[in-house]
Amino acid sequence: MTTATFAPQELSKRVAPGTAVRNTMTLAWRNLVQIKHNPMELLDLSIQPIMFVLLFAYVFGPAMEGSVDAYLPIVIPGIIAQNALFAGMSTGFGLNTDITKGVFDRFRSLPISRSAPLAGRIIADTAKQAWSMMILLVVGFAIGFRIETNVLALLTAFVLLLTFAVLFSWTSVYIAMKVNEPEKVQIFGFVVIFPLSFLSTAFIKSTNGIPGPVAWVMDNSPVTHLVEAMRGLLVGGPVFEHAWVALAWGVGISLVFAPLSLRAFKKRA
Repeated sequence: MTTATFAPQELSKRVAPGTAVRNTMTLAWRNLVQIKHNPMELLDLSIQPIMFVLLFAYVFGPAMEGSVDAYLPIVIPGIIAQNALFAGMSTGFGLNTDITKGVFDRFRSLPISRSAPLAGRIIADTAKQAWSMMILLVVGFAIGFRIETNVLALLTAFVLLLTFAVLFSWTSVYIAMKVNEPEKVQIFGFVVIFPLSFLSTAFIKSTNGIPGPVAWVMDNSPVTHLVEAMRGLLVGGPVFEHAWVALAWGVGISLVFAPLSLRAFKKRA
């Protein structure tokens, strides 16, 4: 009796487009199902937006606009935009966690698309951002905020926000590929996202009275254009002139950081 020896077959580095899509959606679902085992993640996506809405509305509203009701049309779109930026940091945090814990090493041994782990994480986090926006709107409704446009404008606001968030999330993906600890991704979020969101009109009606150079930065910030477009879609006002600038910023950011992220991803994965 003889024993046959089989050489291990090298896994193909390329898969069919349909298979790549299935791999991506499977891993996206894997990232969403993890919430069941880690409910604190869902609490973070829910409690933080609620705290921001209540604190800004009831602490700053009366001082800045005279009443909470008058401030809600200003602050709700701003908090929604700010929250989307911070939620985008979770993409980088989750990716870095998977890499440092060796999860991506397991993915490498599977006959799946090499981009599926990265794309799956981004899609799953986009769904989480949609959840956060819904929570913000529900809380806003509960304390008096009202959408003054229509359902189509609301759906457009969702699409605009999620599109910008996905484009901007490539910054956190790149940082995740370059650092060796998830906590460093969070540090990047606080160092960059906090100034970026506050140097905008996210929490104020206009830049009137602000010193010239600071006002110029705020008026030309991508966050300002995103916020103003969101306000136009939710409570009325100009939309297109701000939306296209916000998307142009997002596309520009992704054109810089997406290739860098993919190159770093190939080196690490």
